[in-house]
Amino acid sequence: MLRISILSAFFLLSCNPKAQDSPENEDLKTEFSLPKKLKEVSGIALSGDKKIIWAIEDQGNKNVVYGLDLQGKPVADVQVSNAENTDWEDITADPQGNIYIGDFGNNDNDRQNLSILKLDLKNASQNSMAVTQTTKFRYEGQTEFPPKKSKWLYDCEAFVEMDGNFYLFTKNRSKGFDGTFLVFRVPNKEGDFEAKLIGKLKLEGSYSDAAITSAAVNSTKDKIILLNHKNIQVLTGFTADDFNKTKIQAVSLNHNSQKEAVVFLDEKTLLIADEKDKKTGGNVYRFPLK
Repeated sequence: MLRISILSAFFLLSCNPKAQDSPENEDLKTEFSLPKKLKEVSGIALSGDKKIIWAIEDQGNKNVVYGLDLQGKPVADVQVSNAENTDWEDITADPQGNIYIGDFGNNDNDRQNLSILKLDLKNASQNSMAVTQTTKFRYEGQTEFPPKKSKWLYDCEAFVEMDGNFYLFTKNRSKGFDGTFLVFRVPNKEGDFEAKLIGKLKLEGSYSDAAITSAAVNSTKDKIILLNHKNIQVLTGFTADDFNKTKIQAVSLNHNSQKEAVVFLDEKTLLIADEKDKKTGGNVYRFPLK
């Protein structure tokens, strides 16, 4: 009977690869499941006091910022009264606690109304609020909308704010994906700007290994995390004006899902969120940086 049980367990695991991929078996630990209404989370950020997780969804969803406590309990639904969710793809914060939404999703590389929206979102008691600053931008180097499919480098799902500038990391949607991505800088100001190209870099691997879906920066601003479905990429050695000599370390999460959001909980810990599909995802995970 013991032999039969062992063989049965072997065949069950062989036929169910997701059981072997469970994040509970690795450093990636499930912190909590997201509320059912947050099926397509596209970005998360922390409040200034680090007690609230602010979350957004992408194209086709409400122009609402959702607040969760650190156990995943919903504490706020904040309606953004003067902006539409064209394609909100990431959310970030500055050291003063201001929140910024990246309305720059551009799957077909043809948008010409890209923007970053600033919110004075300080607590969970607000039911609605207005955008206080709109930073409109266009990419340096893009002259066709869309360009040839071999040059689809102008979608974006990832950005951070550092020292009065936004840094955007594009998502490669080119035919013949090779991991190339661009880094652009935009001033954190009201107005309409050309996003300056300050880096062209390359990640190794397939689309799930190397397509960038979110970004986060640590408090000392010397480390940036880029998120993929299967990995994180740790960026160091960059300067405010030049990312071309950036050092990149790929770290496997040993787990494959549609991961769309990342933020530093503290200097040694990340929170990562993925979208919900029929059987997997819809969680916030904790991941230690070693």
